Amino acid sequence: MSFFELILTGAALSMDAFAVSVCKGLSARNPRAWDSVKTGLFFGGFQALMPLLGWLLGKQFESCITRIDHWIAFILLAFIGGKMIWEALRGGEEGDSGSFALRELLLLAIATSIDALAVGITFAFLQVNIWLSILVIGVITFALSVGGVWLGSRVGGKFHEKAELAGGAVLVLIGLKILLEHLGIVHF
Repeated sequence: MSFFELILTGAALSMDAFAVSVCKGLSARNPRAWDSVKTGLFFGGFQALMPLLGWLLGKQFESCITRIDHWIAFILLAFIGGKMIWEALRGGEEGDSGSFALRELLLLAIATSIDALAVGITFAFLQVNIWLSILVIGVITFALSVGGVWLGSRVGGKFHEKAELAGGAVLVLIGLKILLEHLGIVHF
């Protein structure tokens, strides 16, 4: 996986956290700067932790499934991306409370980073520097989450579904690229 693909993956994975952050900003009356930073730390931290946990799980089973790793990567990324697209088209709202309580942020951080766990499993079967990957994913998610709270408090909620839709599409396309490359159909 190239660095550019890693950045795209980090951005795609952070779309749920970004969308929730925007919703938090929408529902809060004048959030403080610390509320934005706290949200970014929770979301970015969990988005970095989950791929590491997934990678560790995937490495345990690497020798058993290296012949089908590209299919696993494609299926997981297509499923995650498809789920994000479905949720965006369905129009479900997340994070509708204005509270920045630690317990609520913890639950939201876990909920928005489950997809990153599955991506971490696919990283175990690809040529990925896991430490660079979790750093990039965490930093991107942190930045987008901080910006999401700020944006939500200032602009409005018209980008929630579009951000999640774009993130889902990127994950599906990366999964398709991995599959097509391993099958020898295309070379990017």
